[in-house]
Amino acid sequence: MTSPTSQEIIARWRGEPAPLLPLLHEFQDRDGFLSDEAMREVASALKIPLADLFGTVTFYHHFTREPLRQRAPRVCTGPVCCLRGGRELLAALENIGAAPMPCAGRCDDPVPVLQGSTALAGTRADALKAHLSPLPPLNPGGFEECVFASIREPGRSRIEGYLRTGGYEGLRRAIEEMHPEGVIHLVAENGLAGRGGAGFPTGRKWKAVAEAPGQPKTVVCNADEGEPGCFKDRAILDHDPHAVIEGMTLAAYATGATRGLIYLRYEYPESFRILRHAIAEAEQAGFLGENILDSGFSFHIHLRRGAGAYICGEETSLLNSLEGKHPFPRNRPPYPVTHGYENLPTVVNNVETLASASHIIRRGAKWYRDLGWNGHAGAKVISLSGDIKKPGNYEVPLGFPLLELLSDWAGGPAQGHSIQAVTMAGLSGGFLAGADLDVTLDEPSIRGKGSFLGAGGIMVFDDTRDMIELARDAMSFFAHESCGRCFPCRIGTQRLTERLAGEAGPKDLASWIDEVTDIGRTMQALSACGLGTAAPLITESLLKYFPDRVAQLVSA
Repeated sequence: MTSPTSQEIIARWRGEPAPLLPLLHEFQDRDGFLSDEAMREVASALKIPLADLFGTVTFYHHFTREPLRQRAPRVCTGPVCCLRGGRELLAALENIGAAPMPCAGRCDDPVPVLQGSTALAGTRADALKAHLSPLPPLNPGGFEECVFASIREPGRSRIEGYLRTGGYEGLRRAIEEMHPEGVIHLVAENGLAGRGGAGFPTGRKWKAVAEAPGQPKTVVCNADEGEPGCFKDRAILDHDPHAVIEGMTLAAYATGATRGLIYLRYEYPESFRILRHAIAEAEQAGFLGENILDSGFSFHIHLRRGAGAYICGEETSLLNSLEGKHPFPRNRPPYPVTHGYENLPTVVNNVETLASASHIIRRGAKWYRDLGWNGHAGAKVISLSGDIKKPGNYEVPLGFPLLELLSDWAGGPAQGHSIQAVTMAGLSGGFLAGADLDVTLDEPSIRGKGSFLGAGGIMVFDDTRDMIELARDAMSFFAHESCGRCFPCRIGTQRLTERLAGEAGPKDLASWIDEVTDIGRTMQALSACGLGTAAPLITESLLKYFPDRVAQLVSA
């Protein structure tokens, strides 16, 4: 089969929304790298200064300017994969040019290896194979679920299976029985908050976009699940993609949006193919596209694949990435609800949030509120990994005890070992340990311990792990992923990494603690986005729970 010419590639994306990323991917897939000629072609076609395009391309992990480098394997060296042989696998593949990559969202199924557009997994170089995200384990508590309520049904990822299990009933109900304002009211009434980390009330966000002036309005699905220890979105996208499509379409109907964009992380190539097929199915069945369900309402979804940058999980960085700009976080205000994609009103919601909305519109606000415990509304998917017998995604009632999840549902640590610490919110919430493990899975309880639930990634570390090493690797990740825009984060993460590595800093304990604490406070007060404000929780929690190990580090 003949490869497309540059002119054919550019013509295919001319006039499409957010064309830069797919253009670059197509050139790289064709040639194995981004050549000088391809860069000039793209810069000319999109009227981007060539120097700006070079800066943007080199910011992403998975674009390469080296011939054939894209086809070399990239091995995950995230926190959990390093516990499961990631570094050893990288060394075994170095003879064919393997390179490390940050957490690739398979913490329940290590170790992921990307080669071109193929995702493999395994712990031995001679036993790597491709497979989908594991289905979530059955709920051992017998509690009713929301997002996972039907995900295990056979064929749920295809439209026939989705319709058979109640799919698109919420959309049909909304269009045939409800005004857009009624949809917003129902979502606001049930208490659904963003499941991507920030926890902003979904109904308030949709209402703000609906009332904001400016057209066209846009719904953006943030599927750039880059937080280490988080892999729930991948399970939803692989096994229940139509729930996300339905949720986006409901958000569009409620807000008056006519276009949608799914920003999918690069490391999920199989999810990309599943989503592309699901979008085509929904269009053919009349649930997406022009004149949906003969209502006069039209909405189109466009799928865009990222290129590997943790910061693009921050909503304004993601919007800049879609617009073809350098993916720095934006100053706020203004907020995306009024000045989002192309400076127009935009809903940005996470995968889990949108999938929840499709169930809520069908089942009702009271049903969803009643899923939670002790006054908390709804349920939350927790990605559990690390030193635990049964890693995986578990949907729990908000307010559910953490220790019950770890011990009764996930089987606890290996025989003869105990849990030394867990991370919260992936890495962003720092560590919890000791008596503070006796919390419930909701923001008030966890914030009361100085951390937060966030996107719901929890990594478990048993009593064999060196907490200084874990903290250093976590801070090194943040230093590597800092976009560099603001100096408190850019410099602060590097300085904290050096101190955790014993490479710099005072040699008496009191001065070391004062310096590390001061760096952290400066980062939290002045950083431009959540990366810089969250990273110091690593050192704060290390000092809180493991002061003896810090003393050993400083005195070494």
